[in-house]
Amino acid sequence: MKNIIRFLIALVSISTAISCTDDVKNRDAVSANTAPTLKSPTSLTVVLDKNNPNDLATTVVWDYAAYNGTATVINYNIEFAAAGTNFASPTTIATTTNKYQNFSVDELNTAALNAGFAPFVASAIDVRIKATVGTTGSIPQTSNFYTITLTPYPAWPNWGIIGDATPTGWGTDTNMDYNLSTHLYSITIHMTAGGGYKFRLDDGWAVNFGDDGNDLSLDPNGANIPISVTGDYKIVANFSSVDLPGMAAKHYSVTLQ
Repeated sequence: MKNIIRFLIALVSISTAISCTDDVKNRDAVSANTAPTLKSPTSLTVVLDKNNPNDLATTVVWDYAAYNGTATVINYNIEFAAAGTNFASPTTIATTTNKYQNFSVDELNTAALNAGFAPFVASAIDVRIKATVGTTGSIPQTSNFYTITLTPYPAWPNWGIIGDATPTGWGTDTNMDYNLSTHLYSITIHMTAGGGYKFRLDDGWAVNFGDDGNDLSLDPNGANIPISVTGDYKIVANFSSVDLPGMAAKHYSVTLQ
């Protein structure tokens, strides 16, 4: 009797193994069929306004991709790339399983900055959809693309230089660049002897710095910083209240190039 039971167990195990093997063999492999189709925005030119961060900036819409074989989850990556680069170095700005994605002003601004597009500059950006399956992002299918133009604003305080030593005088600020690694602001700018300059926040006088002692320290509402030699200057500033590598808090440097 024991031998019969052992035989039956072995027979069931073999049958189960054969059934599983047949199931694997008969299962359809997943393969590409139809790529997604980007529907909108077909064109978009916008200067993003930091005063309305929650407003709807745009909605990206596409048709679903299709795959052959066993049904699986399809992920959609929305990609940005500099116009004309053929997506050589794309940046994924959002991922979803839907066929649309809303972007607020703040979200679209963050996407542009993360993709490497400079604030205050109107940048031509190619947009496309890349579909993939599974958790490993396999079997990609990419859509057509459209080109949009975005002018992002900085997601950090906007410091600039103004003064009669600068090319634009006291009428217009020249914005400084912000380094995400060092947290320092810098600019290389042509200055004219006999004039001066100051630093100010957001193109207004509510928050501004000069230098009362001309000792490279930033003083609130301080005196104009004089320029005695005409030439190109590199100016670096630490507007924060903490010391940073290479520069003390509320200090700046100015170097004739």
